Amino acid sequence: MKILVVINALGEVYGGTSKIAIELSEAIGNLGVSVDLVTTNANGKKLLDEPLFTWINKKDYRVQYFPYWDILDYKFSLSLTFWLLQNVSQYNLVHTHGIFSYPVLSAYWGCNKSNLPYIVSPHGMLEPWALAYKSNKKKKYFSFLEKPALNKAAAIHMTASTEAENVKPLNLKSPLAIIPNGIHRKDFDLLPSPEIFYHQFPETRDKILIIFLGRIDPKKGLDLLAKAFAKANQIFPETHLIVAGQDNTGYLPIAQNYFKEAGCADAVTFTGMLTGDLKYAALAAATIYVAPSYSEGFSMSVLEGMASGLPCVITTGCNFPEARDVSEIVDVDAEQIGNALIKLLHNPSTAKEMGDRARQFILENYTWDQIASKMVAIYKQILSK
Repeated sequence: MKILVVINALGEVYGGTSKIAIELSEAIGNLGVSVDLVTTNANGKKLLDEPLFTWINKKDYRVQYFPYWDILDYKFSLSLTFWLLQNVSQYNLVHTHGIFSYPVLSAYWGCNKSNLPYIVSPHGMLEPWALAYKSNKKKKYFSFLEKPALNKAAAIHMTASTEAENVKPLNLKSPLAIIPNGIHRKDFDLLPSPEIFYHQFPETRDKILIIFLGRIDPKKGLDLLAKAFAKANQIFPETHLIVAGQDNTGYLPIAQNYFKEAGCADAVTFTGMLTGDLKYAALAAATIYVAPSYSEGFSMSVLEGMASGLPCVITTGCNFPEARDVSEIVDVDAEQIGNALIKLLHNPSTAKEMGDRARQFILENYTWDQIASKMVAIYKQILSK
């Protein structure tokens, strides 16, 4: 079986979707499936330092990069378009990641030209909040380009039952396949020392740390978190909030101002993107994980927080109802987020027990080897037809 994976970019600055495409490709390749991945060399305001137009061998998959032009946030790549139109017929199935993406649109064209089945992973981009955000820009694109392509897909990959429920009003014709995201167990067997994080950010030492991991983006709910954390910090002044994530869109000053207006900016550290040991050391140093999102597909960072053994406060916008017994799931509301934080801070032993249960739950159900097996089963089901 030969699978082609298409995504607009793999740069770390793009967060979970890029990481998912890489780790899922690797996990599927580890099962003996031939996986090739094509993308652009985009990486925010910079370019990836990777050779173009040539296959690069990675662990259990190959990747090839193409140049692009960034026009109205769409990554136009004529060379990738031509490559897709000429080469998709060499594969059994194409798997695209993300929507509202020119490289993905080119993949649809190539598949239609070669009568090849494709599966689409929207990664939360069909959620009501996501479609409503900058809706003027999206409406025509979705009506004339995206929806017709989605209706021709062999399957649309949903990462949660709630995500599948939320797309029903769109009346898409293609079948929905629900498969969550995953983590690598080895990354959480033994977290590095918190000292690595304290050394980099000394103001966090001897504090009760609450951590947010995610892009600095309007949909992540930092406006809600500012009010919620301010409420908790008034009762527990020893708390300190870590906001760890990349700012791709210039939203950082707005986000920082939310905390200034809430009166708690002195108890907040914006770290920028954390990777490798520094990220895992931050998780080891933290006491509570919080995800105040308005909308998600299936958050990788929520999985990481739980796998680290942290009690988690997440919103219904995170689309993870399966975690209701091992986390605090609240409405997308600042007061409810704040009350949940206060509840965990008031009961540290209960909070630790919750974190331990969350860790076990993730390691038993959400590792990449399990997820990859389910995805390959979907591929086989599609090809059998």
